Formats: sequence, structure tokens, C-alpha cells
Amino acid sequence: MNRNVAGRILVALLIALTSLSAMSLKRGDQSAGDDEIRIGNLMPYTGPLSEFAAIGKAEAAYFDMVNERGGINGRKVRFISHDDNSDPTTALELTRGLVEKENVLLMFGSFGTPGNLAVRAFLNERKIPQLFVASGNEELGKPEAFPWTMGWQPSFRAEGRIYANYIQAFYPNRKIVMLWQDDQFGRDLYKGIQDGLGDLKRLIIVGIAFDIADQHIDGHVSILKQSGAEILVFAGAPATASQVIRLAADLRWHPVFLLNDASASIGTALKPAGVAKSAGVISASFLKDPTDPAWNDDPAIRNWLSFMDQYYPTGDKGSSAALYGYAAAETLAQVLKQCGDDLSRENVMRQAKALKDYQPTVLLPGIKINTGPENFRPITQMRLVQFDGLTWQPIGDVIENAFSDVPGR
Repeated sequence: MNRNVAGRILVALLIALTSLSAMSLKRGDQSAGDDEIRIGNLMPYTGPLSEFAAIGKAEAAYFDMVNERGGINGRKVRFISHDDNSDPTTALELTRGLVEKENVLLMFGSFGTPGNLAVRAFLNERKIPQLFVASGNEELGKPEAFPWTMGWQPSFRAEGRIYANYIQAFYPNRKIVMLWQDDQFGRDLYKGIQDGLGDLKRLIIVGIAFDIADQHIDGHVSILKQSGAEILVFAGAPATASQVIRLAADLRWHPVFLLNDASASIGTALKPAGVAKSAGVISASFLKDPTDPAWNDDPAIRNWLSFMDQYYPTGDKGSSAALYGYAAAETLAQVLKQCGDDLSRENVMRQAKALKDYQPTVLLPGIKINTGPENFRPITQMRLVQFDGLTWQPIGDVIENAFSDVPGR
């Protein structure tokens, strides 16, 4: 082989390697001719928080429905969801695999604060959208620091401030006790209560943190009753909420009971506790409760029930977690529709930042999604509701300005 031929081969190889390198940098972007949209997701399908796995299962079912109806802009959605067992180390490992091996366009709706925080730097460094995370932690909506990570639901601290404002307005100077899940979620909501009360946080006379697998909930409730407090704020999962409601009633303790949104489900928390024992419970919500008789004739809930029958028949129609997944998937589908034929990651983020008064069908009336370059918390409205033994009754209007940390709000 002469030197000229060898030189031409070497140049050709260098050009090929350069092209491959450039392709690898943009590998996750999808061309107009690509016939699928690859979406990555992590859920606690096993482990202590597996009751929230219904979020991912409903999202998978939603995209099955979308695909059966022709996909999004002619492309089918491939929803790739893995079990991270609520472990941040596992979450990072699985996310790397989804990006580097499965070639996902974006990560969507992964559950939990620790896992989402663990993968945030990896995704932002590679400019991969981390959209509509299933966590209310305020650190997951900071566009100035992490411009590829966007939340979805109201923040836990903002929810806590709503409860604090309600207490100040209707039960001033009453003694308060709190029972909260000892994780980032529980701490955030507790901090929100303290923020909202300000100098009056001294009224919180007892605060007990419990582990998700705590075997001593009955003892905790007994201690809280003995404190003489008139207000109980609970922050935890639905199964524990149901247990606490039942225990308090059995102890003939009837405080003003404030229940966090994630557990405010008639079907998964209040009915198991006993509707009579649950009467009077107060919460702040942004989604309709599919087990609330008030929505029996609502077209959106009827569509939800039909969806569950056809695409997720093994699921619980009354699951607030499943409904959450359905609504979040609706939101992502809207973003992808807005993308048209441009499925670059840059355009996905551009469209995610351009939602104006968008309302997934199962959000409460008056609650809408708005995003912008400086607003990475799509849902910033909630509504106080009280259970009357049959249905959730609204308390006042939609709350607009409890989210003072959101730019432009």
C-alpha cells in the first residue's frame, strides 16, 4: 500500500470517527423520520413506597391509549419504566442506562425527591430534559441552576403554608401537633407549616417523625392526644393516614385534622379508616377525587373510569396516585404535541416552558398549568376541601398566592 492510499484511508477514518462523535452528542434527539418517542421513567414498583407505583402504571397505560389512537404527531410513544426501589444510587444507575443504552429523549415523571435529586446533575450536564418529576420538593424547580429539570405538582412547602394560613384564619392560638413522615417530603411540609406560622410556630407543641415502616403509630397517636392539642397535621402516605384517622377516633380524640394532599383520597385513605371516623378531615387539593360522588356525572371522570377499564383493568379506579399519573401524562403529551416535528431536546424544553392556561382534564375547576423561562413549577394553585362523610366540600376559592417563591406569581 503506497503512502497516498494510506493517507486517504487515514483521513477517511478520521472523518468517520468525527461524525460518530458528533452523532453521539445528539443521539437522543429524534429526527422527523423517527417513528417513536422514547421516554424514560423510574418508579418504586417494590419497596416501602410501592403504593405510589400506580403513578407509573397509569402513565404506561396512558401511553398505550395514545399509541392505539395513532400516537403523537404520528409517532408511537415507547415508555420505558424501571423499578428503582426508592434508592437514589439505583436511580442514578438506571438513569444512566436509560440515557446511554435505551437512548431516551427525556426522563419523565420519576417518583420521589432523593432519586430525582440524585440524577439531576447527570441529566443537566448532558442537557437531557427531566420533566414533570413526581415530587413537590422546591429544589426540583430551579431553572437558574438546573435549566433541564422541571417539577409538576405544587411544592410541599407551599402546601404546608396553606395549612398554616388556614389555622391562623380559623383556629388562632390553638395548640398544634404534627405527625410527619421522616423523609424529605415530610420535612418539607413541616417546614412549610413553620414558615406560614412565623412567630406563631411556638404553637406546635409536639412534632413526631415516623418511618414509613413504623410499627408504633398507635403509640405516637396516643402521645399526641395526651398533649391536649386541638389541631393535628398529618404528612405521610395514604395507608398510614388511614391508620391515624382510625386510631384518633378510637381514642375519642377529635382534633381539627389536616391531611396532606397525597393522602386525601376517599378511596385509599378515608374509606379504609371509616367514613364516619374521617368526617371533618381537611386537605388542600388540585386533582379531582375519582371516588368522590360529586364527580359522578363529570365527563372527565367518566373518561377516566373508561380508561381504567380498557387500559389498566388491574388498577384501582379510586387511586389518587393513578389519577396523578394520568394527569401528568396528559401534560407531557401536550408538550410533545406542541413540539411538532422538532423533537430535539432543546425544543422539548422550549415547549415545556410554554404552557399557558393548560388544564389536564382531571384537575379541579379553576386550576391551570402555566410555565415560563423562570417558572418551572407548573401547578401553583390548590383548593382547601373538607370531607363531610360523603364528599369533599370546597372551603373558599382556589388559592392563588400561597407560592410567593415563584417568579412572576
